[in-house]
Amino acid sequence: MKIENNIIKHYLKNVYFITGTSYAGKSTAVKLLAERYGLICCGENYHAAISDTVADFEHQPDISYLNNLTDWRDFVRRSPEEYERWIYSTGREAAEFEVAELIRLSERGKVIADTNIPVDILKEISDYDHVAVMLCPQSLSVDRFFDRGDPEKKFILSVIESCDDPDAVMENYKKGLQLINSQKHYDEFVKSGFFTIVRQNDGKDTREEVCDILAQHFKLI
Repeated sequence: MKIENNIIKHYLKNVYFITGTSYAGKSTAVKLLAERYGLICCGENYHAAISDTVADFEHQPDISYLNNLTDWRDFVRRSPEEYERWIYSTGREAAEFEVAELIRLSERGKVIADTNIPVDILKEISDYDHVAVMLCPQSLSVDRFFDRGDPEKKFILSVIESCDDPDAVMENYKKGLQLINSQKHYDEFVKSGFFTIVRQNDGKDTREEVCDILAQHFKLI
């Protein structure tokens, strides 16, 4: 069965999307906007509880990769090119799970989502004033990737440190992060036509200011 995009857009009319690169402040913005305006908060990988259970190798091979992983050291030792491919393929596979979950949640009220849905799909299922792109310079995305204390990054760091040559594995893993946050992908976001905010590496706390800008863009105020 195929559901046309105009139907999906109708059912997502109460959903606001924030996408972009790593360390751009997406998760923080989603949380603050939800708190400010009483939105349903869908943080990073909010769909995983469902997608990790339902996905199968025939239909979602890259999501299923983790379900069949027996040694997480294999995950962090993959080539940078394979890591880049896997990240973006997983986002595309997960898009259907995200859409289904967002339609379900938005029956209860307005939703704000930290999403990995590709921008070409977002163009088809949402509107300009319901999508924002947040970007971060590559150096910041890569160098400070493990600075955040969320459980997933702590786990990956612990896996890298458990490898026989952790320094080499970390260097390999960061090369993958560089590809994921490369100028090529950065430009894809910039050229998407969506409203964009670029994080500045000046040490200032701009969380409230950024939320004000996003709230105006989303017409929440």
